[in-house]
Amino acid sequence: MKRGLQLALLFFGIALPALTGHAARIGDLSETNIAEQALRFFTFQDPAVRYALLGSILLGITCGLLGGFIVVRKMALVGDALSHAVLPGVALGFLWNMSKDPLAIFIGAVLAGLLGAAAVHLIKHTTRLKEDTALGLVLASFFAVGICLVTMIQRLPTGNKSGIDKFLFGQAAAIGAGDVQLMAVVTGLAVLVILLFYKEFLLTSFDAGFARAAGFPVQAIHYTLMLLLAFAIVIALQAVGVVLVSAMLITPAAAAYLLTDRMHRLLALAAIFGLFAGALGAFLSFLRPNLPTGPLMVLAATTIFVLAFLFGPRHGVLARWWRQRSSAARIQRENTLKAVYHVLEAREFKGEGVSLRELAERRRETVKDARQQAGELRRHDFASLQEDGNAIYLTPEGWQRACAIVRNHRLWELYLTNAAHIAADHVHEDAEKIEHVLGEEVVRLIEKRLNYATRDPHGRSIPGLADLRRGASPESPASGPTGYGRSA
Repeated sequence: MKRGLQLALLFFGIALPALTGHAARIGDLSETNIAEQALRFFTFQDPAVRYALLGSILLGITCGLLGGFIVVRKMALVGDALSHAVLPGVALGFLWNMSKDPLAIFIGAVLAGLLGAAAVHLIKHTTRLKEDTALGLVLASFFAVGICLVTMIQRLPTGNKSGIDKFLFGQAAAIGAGDVQLMAVVTGLAVLVILLFYKEFLLTSFDAGFARAAGFPVQAIHYTLMLLLAFAIVIALQAVGVVLVSAMLITPAAAAYLLTDRMHRLLALAAIFGLFAGALGAFLSFLRPNLPTGPLMVLAATTIFVLAFLFGPRHGVLARWWRQRSSAARIQRENTLKAVYHVLEAREFKGEGVSLRELAERRRETVKDARQQAGELRRHDFASLQEDGNAIYLTPEGWQRACAIVRNHRLWELYLTNAAHIAADHVHEDAEKIEHVLGEEVVRLIEKRLNYATRDPHGRSIPGLADLRRGASPESPASGPTGYGRSA
């Protein structure tokens, strides 16, 4: 276990050499080994650990909840701009009484963030510049002012001991009781507002035009969200800093966005992911004296996102690859069934089986490939093979599926020629694709629209429900010996 922890920490440590000299470490509290440090962390005997862990959890919940709305509103750059715009307010809050008073810094940072949001709105609505340009201008200019103020504070007689520079990269180890109380108030306020006005936030996030037409105060809801966002950014500064706070807003919500299509689930998952990232970052940074808390929180959130990106059940890379692979295999089987049907149709459905040579000629492939495809049909109970393996016989289920694919193809060709007035020699390629995705309900509607036509544009017979039923009932007198027979 100790070896595993060392390897994990080595992985994180490689990514953070540039920040370890700036960001805060909870692990500075002790120089013991990893196992002892881990045990000490879970005893919560150090006040700094308790405050850092609780603060990290609270900011993770707040950032996750508000980040969900930021992601669905496509306002990720807004969060980044506000996180940089609050730095001048942090410096002015410190200058108010020359101390890191949490309330003074909170008020100054919130006012600066709101001023930055107002500046973006003003630039966007009074000039020809787009929102991304306005965000870039505000981000750079406010951040530059903040850096100048921070530099000025550090040059004061007590500036080097002020700790104001820690707001750039975060200092979770310096979170105190006052900071935790402020974080708890902001988290409670965010949760309460979202619970009370969830429907309003939901509607304005997905269809602001309809919400405005329905009489909802869209602008007021937007500015309320911006105010809560400013609150969340300010309470996160102490732990992750100005540079990385936007990552805590976006990454947990982005991971949740890949896992669900329901907004309430997205918010819940984003809050859980933010909570977990905050707790894990605090824990890992306690294990070694050179591991910063804020960047580790962001890396924990990024790890969650990578896992969702790769293994998400619906939108994950592996899930999409598996669906594409399964779909390609299904289409291949259906094309083989269709080829068997065409061979039987060419001989007017005389005979019970189709030789692999006939199938290969129809598919324009080798006998070896035809044998492989016949094996796939047998594995899915769509066909059986002759004892010597040189002929294929459709099962009732195979015949039924073959008829359905041919019916879909020929109905769609007829629909395109009749309804869309496309020439008959131009509809085959489109029908080759659509035949595999048409559902039974859509097919019934097309049949009704075409007055239950029995011939396609090329004069070939369109299999009907009676043909499909013969496949499902091989004992029917109208059926052939294997269940796929068809009356002349």
